[in-house]
Amino acid sequence: MSDWQNAFNEIKRGADEILIEDELIERLKEGKPLKIKAGFDPTAPDLHLGHTVLINKLRAFQQLGHEVIFLIGDFTGLIGDPTGKNVTRKPLSREDVLANAETYKEQVFKILDPAKTTVRFNSEWMDKLGAAGMIKLAASQTVARMLERDDFKKRYSNNQPIAIHEFLYPLVQGWDSVALESDVELGGTDQRFNLLMGRELQKSQGQRQQTVLMMPLLEGLDGVQKMSKSLNNYIGITDAPNDMFGKIMSISDELMWRYFDLLSFRPIEEIAQLKITVAEGANPRDTKIELAKEIIARFHDDAAAEAAHQDFIQRFQKNAIPDDMPELTVTLTADGMGIASLLKEASLVASTSEAMRMIKQGAVKIDGEKVDDPKLQLSVAGEAVYQVGKRKFARITLA
Repeated sequence: MSDWQNAFNEIKRGADEILIEDELIERLKEGKPLKIKAGFDPTAPDLHLGHTVLINKLRAFQQLGHEVIFLIGDFTGLIGDPTGKNVTRKPLSREDVLANAETYKEQVFKILDPAKTTVRFNSEWMDKLGAAGMIKLAASQTVARMLERDDFKKRYSNNQPIAIHEFLYPLVQGWDSVALESDVELGGTDQRFNLLMGRELQKSQGQRQQTVLMMPLLEGLDGVQKMSKSLNNYIGITDAPNDMFGKIMSISDELMWRYFDLLSFRPIEEIAQLKITVAEGANPRDTKIELAKEIIARFHDDAAAEAAHQDFIQRFQKNAIPDDMPELTVTLTADGMGIASLLKEASLVASTSEAMRMIKQGAVKIDGEKVDDPKLQLSVAGEAVYQVGKRKFARITLA
């Protein structure tokens, strides 16, 4: 297999779509280093594993000898990306954006090689563009074109407000590609409109159009929604090793393979063999442990990964109860208290319906004993440890 074919196979690994594949192949055949761009708005102080799907792909390009540009959207961060939102984002202050940007720079180098990474800020060229330049840029597109974007279209049809500045976001992201003369831009599948805008604006400026590579959105711990801090279904790359291990072990066996495909640096052939081994009867828990240790070692070190594994064994596989946990006292009424209401009051579940569902799944224990009755009434005073799932504990005194 030729070098360009090997490179293309590695680039395509895990990708949802490449537009246009033939154009990328043509560039790879030319044998010249390409400018690879991925932009991140510093709207929160820390990155999570969902963000690293793109950063991992940047690493792959970097290892193939291409020029990687980690673009921090300090200008676009002030606008707020409307992608996937049904309301206008609240603007951040410039101080917040710059503070978050500094933490991004520190965190990405746990994956990328700092000596081979160029960090840029899009305020470099957007501040110079000025009001006249922004008006000229806005004049290049129509409102009808902007309403082709799915989230804008939905908001407009539902009579939900769309602020004028939100229309500027895809234009500014597209102009970043012009300013950097990027050959390839990476983004999530929800960024399709913005990524293609870059191609459109490059063409209007007489540049060779960038290839767009879209990566899937990583589901969070719930296995349904996109990983997000606002949904509290995330694994932060600055999470403590034990927390990171517990979270990864909590994902479903099916979701585990999604995480392997998008987060692991193991060769494709090795992951395929792991799937065969599990299909033939190996315990998926042991495979999940390998994934957890790989990811923790990446963001901490091998010793931390092994220590987190041993802690997990002590706490969960040997049914050990943690020493530190929330403690509270609940006063019983004359009729006692239902188990579902107690779990909700202790913040071990979000609702009584969730409590009942967890009981039916066998995920609720009192002092290590499984609770089978979702309508259980507690009427005897005393102290006990209540557990929901593998990671939630509370020491509750009934009085």
